[in-house]
Amino acid sequence: MLTLALSKGRLLTPSVAFLKALKMLPEGFSDGGRSLVFDFPKYGLRILLLRASDVPTYVEYGAADMGIVGSDLLMEQMRDVYEPVDLGFGRCRLVLAALADSIKQPRVPKRAHLKPRVATKYPNITERYFSERGLPIEIVKLYGSIEIAPLVGVSDQIVDLSATGETLRAHGLAVVDQIADCSARLIVNRASHKIKYPALLKKVEAIKHGVASGKIPLP
Repeated sequence: MLTLALSKGRLLTPSVAFLKALKMLPEGFSDGGRSLVFDFPKYGLRILLLRASDVPTYVEYGAADMGIVGSDLLMEQMRDVYEPVDLGFGRCRLVLAALADSIKQPRVPKRAHLKPRVATKYPNITERYFSERGLPIEIVKLYGSIEIAPLVGVSDQIVDLSATGETLRAHGLAVVDQIADCSARLIVNRASHKIKYPALLKKVEAIKHGVASGKIPLP
């Protein structure tokens, strides 16, 4: 069997629905409960349910032959994996945002003699973005509730994912710049691609065909 790592969280439900539409998972499969490993010999797959940020690591080190993960994490971690398919679902934007009032009426911050602070879960992407523009910043690494940081003075700006922009607006934030478009991607372990090539090729081509044909509704 091939091992496929799925991201728990926002991508899990659409990933499972997509795989069921491709007949790669049984209709009765449920992603609920405490189990994290599921074997489906009939479908030639073992499923691992992992924290999203761990999926690229498991695939790179060969614990999983394939994985489905957001391109935001691939850009952040820069793991040594193949990325053969943009799956087309889970679309969102990675943006730089700040308090809307500060964009409309720029003013000298209280900490003008210090580097601007940017709060984010994506320190590597953020560092590259500002370095390419020659702008020195101080990065504040957070793991959640990024939108609150400018409201309470932890940061001047944030870099975070935004699907509709509703969460940003609800916290009085506005987009300063769009850094990247993001979506779910299929990734493949490099060694597995050689050692298990026939089996992997069959799965990858079926997924490519499903995306390209438009016959399978993307969740």
